Amino acid sequence: MIRPLILVSNDDGISSEGIRVLEEAVSSLGDVYVVAPDQERSAASHALTIHKPLRITQKDARHFALNGTPTDCINFALYVILPRKPDLIVSGINHGSNLADDVTYSGTVSAAFEGSILGTPSIAFSLQVPEEPQKTAHFDTALIYARKIAQSHLSSPLEFSVLLSVNIPDLPPEDVRGIRVTRLGKRLINETNIIRKEDPRGRPYYWIGMGPKDYEPDESSDLHAIDHGFVSVTPLHLDLTHYPSLSRLRKWEEGPASVKAGSKPE
Repeated sequence: MIRPLILVSNDDGISSEGIRVLEEAVSSLGDVYVVAPDQERSAASHALTIHKPLRITQKDARHFALNGTPTDCINFALYVILPRKPDLIVSGINHGSNLADDVTYSGTVSAAFEGSILGTPSIAFSLQVPEEPQKTAHFDTALIYARKIAQSHLSSPLEFSVLLSVNIPDLPPEDVRGIRVTRLGKRLINETNIIRKEDPRGRPYYWIGMGPKDYEPDESSDLHAIDHGFVSVTPLHLDLTHYPSLSRLRKWEEGPASVKAGSKPE
């Protein structure tokens, strides 16, 4: 019997704690390969490297580091490294949650998006970080839920055009209240997150800070689930079309109407 082939990647780099834990979580579920950036590529979004050469460093038979983005890693894994198409791609475990609008910036989620685009069931895992910097995140909790959700997805995969973004609260396993299937929430933007500082010579420099913590009240959202101690599982897909606007915008059309922007596909 052929064991499932599982690809592990991330955006925190091949040496991160999160990728080690994720590999451990799925190691009993199939044959695992790890292909990840050679250094941290957080907030790389869906960037693809096209202006410089890429190089692969083989650590051992099933571990490879690439001097590129998470999206690069998925492409190299599928077209250069793996012996066959994987049955599942898992990305993470990101050191920090990817909730609401965060998914548009996240390299962790974008690796899963790329897997989905290339026709493979994919999951992105992210772990909420402690508010106190001196505390250690609960990767033990993340391991348990990563294994459980990956196993469920292998047993009953969604169509490959849909990926899962999983966020895990920073709690001991016994304090997690369960799993909730959620939608993307909406943060309340009420202040800038660009922080201005000055160097010793009085010249300004800037940091892009953390996003706002307040969010719209919605018990079905990923933000609400994490805030109340649940693991959040959000199905995502890449079709960004706003279908209700199609009919309104058709009056802008010009020329022969041989093809109309149609209805939402089934």
